[in-house]
Amino acid sequence: MGRHRKQSPPTVRRSSVLALTGLVPAGLVAVNTASAVGTDPTAASVQLHLTSDEGEDHDTSFAASAQTVVDLDSLTHAMAKQSRAVPPTVKTVALPEDRVPSDLPAAQMGIPGIAHAAYVAAEEALAVENPTCHMPWTVLAGIGRVESTHIYNGKADADGNALDPVYGPVLDGTLAGNNVIHDSDSGGLDGLSGYDRAVGPMQFLPETWTHYAADGNGDGIADPQNYYDATLTAGKYLCDGGLDMRDLAQQSRAILRYNNSMAYVANVMAWANSYGTGIAPQPAQLPRI
Repeated sequence: MGRHRKQSPPTVRRSSVLALTGLVPAGLVAVNTASAVGTDPTAASVQLHLTSDEGEDHDTSFAASAQTVVDLDSLTHAMAKQSRAVPPTVKTVALPEDRVPSDLPAAQMGIPGIAHAAYVAAEEALAVENPTCHMPWTVLAGIGRVESTHIYNGKADADGNALDPVYGPVLDGTLAGNNVIHDSDSGGLDGLSGYDRAVGPMQFLPETWTHYAADGNGDGIADPQNYYDATLTAGKYLCDGGLDMRDLAQQSRAILRYNNSMAYVANVMAWANSYGTGIAPQPAQLPRI
């Protein structure tokens, strides 16, 4: 990835929190380890279905709710058709490659102002650093909506710092459906020793955060609890490997890398499409994760 100008690498902020308990939102507890970014499964094909399989996780299936099936081809075709039906309004200043978000106020789309600013800033930064990725802010917003409901509906200060640290469940094997992830950072980011847990509004495992950490607000520090930093880091992670977000198959592979669940892909893409068109996602587009 090229940069517009040479910069010193950001300092990775390490949390001073040492308590063994943290904020564990219900939306994060209920998900598979896919909620904790860091697993990088190989998705040989996007023709994957979501099936019920006695709670077992496989490369091509994810247990969610009985008799639930998500066909990615059908989903993306329907979403593309919906997008064509209501063209987004062009903003005064177009973003790279003529990618323009809806000009609806962020609040009207259910996105807090601080979160919307972070998503757009990340898109603009990635357009310079990795222009072939063509990352739209709406995909990042879809991730943010599913992972933390846009940092719990905007619970951040003016600089994007979470008012309360955001943590996922402890990955020690006690929660059904989650992998066991042993400590990789001596508790520096997640405040735990022994096992890891995902950190920040975009839910990164400490090891993955350390590898991709980005400074999204230009303060010289990469902090997973800062929404600007976390959003730009999520974009870098999704774009890694030369993926192009204009290709829905490649976009789905990127989201599967973030969370190995077709239900998760369906949710993120449905919300992303919603933010691009101003049309709320239908219940059928939001299968249980």
